[in-house]
Amino acid sequence: MTTWVPDVSPESPFSLANIPFGIITTEHDSAPRAAVAIGSHVVDLKALSGSKEFAEAATTIPGLGDVFSQPTLNAFAALGRPVHQQLRALLQDILSSDTKHPAVLRDNAELRQRALVPQAKVKMHLPMDIRDYTDFYAGYHHAYNVGVLFRGPANALQPNYTHLPVGYHGRASSIVVSGTPIRRPWGQILLDPAAEPKQPTTAPCRRLDIELELGCFIAKPNALGEPVKVEKAEEFIFGYVLLNDWSARDIQAWEYVPLGPFNGKNFGSTVSPWVVLADALEPFRTKGFENKTQLQDYLRETKEETALDIELQIDLTTVEGDTTTIGVTSAKHLMWSFPQMIAHHTLGGCPLNTGDMLGSGTISGTKPSERGSLLEMSEGGKKDINLAGMHVRRFLKDGDTITLRGVCGKEGARVGFGDCTGTIFPAIQR
Repeated sequence: MTTWVPDVSPESPFSLANIPFGIITTEHDSAPRAAVAIGSHVVDLKALSGSKEFAEAATTIPGLGDVFSQPTLNAFAALGRPVHQQLRALLQDILSSDTKHPAVLRDNAELRQRALVPQAKVKMHLPMDIRDYTDFYAGYHHAYNVGVLFRGPANALQPNYTHLPVGYHGRASSIVVSGTPIRRPWGQILLDPAAEPKQPTTAPCRRLDIELELGCFIAKPNALGEPVKVEKAEEFIFGYVLLNDWSARDIQAWEYVPLGPFNGKNFGSTVSPWVVLADALEPFRTKGFENKTQLQDYLRETKEETALDIELQIDLTTVEGDTTTIGVTSAKHLMWSFPQMIAHHTLGGCPLNTGDMLGSGTISGTKPSERGSLLEMSEGGKKDINLAGMHVRRFLKDGDTITLRGVCGKEGARVGFGDCTGTIFPAIQR
């Protein structure tokens, strides 16, 4: 497919094969509203949907109403996957070179002026109203690597790891959109973990880390007390974002026994602003990490290709402006699929809501160059990570910027997420 929209590079993650959804504001309209990305432009869906030409082209798509005038994508997500499929197909046609609906936008100069906006002139916002956030631990290689650091190879994984998707409930209020600064957190830490008796001090985090993850947004709710079957779980997925679940390793190490992460995780999680719909990623399904454990019936999937082969990359930029790619991996290294996460999450009757986000857990591959956290790269803070400009890191310094990227597909038909970026600001002085 080719598009009539100008300046769509063959390398753009926002090709006609993608059509991701986000929330924008502009200098001329400060009201947050829905848009889709195409190349270096966005299409303002509020402006587009207000035209009679679009209304005529979209007559068979139910429930659209004023969903594109809302400050989040929740109302659109709640319409369900069949509606998402129909609208995405219509937008692909409207933006294609051989569109069946040229009067909607291509040949409508006045509407094009209002609705087709350069990305450089829009501000991106958090795409969803996120009520709840659950972070899983589905990256097998990350879980194994971290387990080796703390418990040795023989006990790297807990006995339950291959039987169920391990997860914990995170904090939705501190999820921010790409570009939002992340403040170094304070917490209780042990300056000398080997000393006895254990005596913590309250101080800024000294072992600030990243976690390369995928985030999955829920489209429609399930009722309280009603589990979602794994074979039906795809119907509950709206789309995906990149997720950096920042981690304060020293705070986490002191507090997480016996109940798990708390202040070591709740100070900030960054997501990319564009939601890539589940259907845009369908062509990139692949086999995931093989789990040889005999699964419980409610987790057994009939499909073989349950993982997504998304190329993932981590860049670290120092305050001096030197950038180094410190990790490259693939989302196919997840042991558990998102349908399995949904089935397990709802097994006891927990209701998911539109806009809830599930995190995959850190995604690492089998090689040292494929690790998704500094904890793994530095082998627990014992090994230097060499950067451009003769810099080294074991954990993050103030002023460091982390950028996550994810893309799949060939030139001219790239499906990607754009940047997921955060810069570390110094801890608040006390």
